[in-house]
Amino acid sequence: MIRLFTDFDGPIMDVSERYYQVYLCCLEVTRQPHQVVNVLTKSEFWRLKRAQVPENEIGRRSGLDGDQPKAFAQLRKDTVHTAPYLHYDGPVPGAIAALERVQRLGFDLAVMTMRREQELNEAFERCDLGHFFRSDRRYCLSNTYQKTVDVKDKPLLMRRALSELPPAQCWMVGDTEADIVAAKTHGLPVIAVTSGIRDRQRLAQQSPDWIASNLAEALDIILENTQPTQASA
Repeated sequence: MIRLFTDFDGPIMDVSERYYQVYLCCLEVTRQPHQVVNVLTKSEFWRLKRAQVPENEIGRRSGLDGDQPKAFAQLRKDTVHTAPYLHYDGPVPGAIAALERVQRLGFDLAVMTMRREQELNEAFERCDLGHFFRSDRRYCLSNTYQKTVDVKDKPLLMRRALSELPPAQCWMVGDTEADIVAAKTHGLPVIAVTSGIRDRQRLAQQSPDWIASNLAEALDIILENTQPTQASA
């Protein structure tokens, strides 16, 4: 049996619009009433985010000064995962078709995400994605979990999944260093995708086994390196 662990944001969900709307809100709240700022376009902003440019630097490049960039960064952190902005997320183009193909191939499909349970359920219900993942194949953070950092929390989540699920030939697909670290910690092959919040250069620095453009390409890589129970569809 082949088991595919996939991150949610990046391989499946496009979070760029949510992050950009939060950027616009935080910039507006932080600036002074008559202060002239340089509002980045979405493409400019997302390029900086994917290159891991710090939030306070994004604030400075947007025209904030003094203590404003620090305040902007903290407000962004406090806002970006809140309920009013989650509706801006939507499926990555081609992701649903890729998930349907995974199902046709008979893979054991599990989601592994740093979203909290309520955040994951919101997206499942709004975008009709829940039917792809059985209830015992949904690995996320509890609503009360005290986060540390993703590169520490995600390997713990992976450890729990591997201890609970039956043996299988496992793969990991994700878009951040946390996904790569989680997979490597537990000896799983990992495919990094560039459809999420890290660019190819940042992903390459973490030495994943492969880098693909999206979930569909990642699935092709898995098929080229495994013997699925059913023929490719």
